[in-house]
Amino acid sequence: FSGVLSDDVLRALLDLQERLAATTAWAPVAGKEVKLSDVCYAPLNPTEPGVGDCCVNSVTQYFQNNGSRLAMTATQTVGKETGTVGWRDHLIYCV
Repeated sequence: FSGVLSDDVLRALLDLQERLAATTAWAPVAGKEVKLSDVCYAPLNPTEPGVGDCCVNSVTQYFQNNGSRLAMTATQTVGKETGTVGWRDHLIYCV
């Protein structure tokens, strides 16, 4: 993988997404503070979406936008070889 898909970059992206999801802004015309869930596309819960319902297209979605899942490893045996698989293997499998 190139430097764009490194553990550090993915963790920074997760952090940025979390900060953006928590961002609010004053909407003078509406007369209220708005947040991501007020304006996002939430096809599975369109009437009362929470931030978790918002459709986010990101490489981190392969890990459910969760740093703990990004850090997970597992032991895998293929034939007579046993090794440890991590986020790179998961991403290759999904893509």
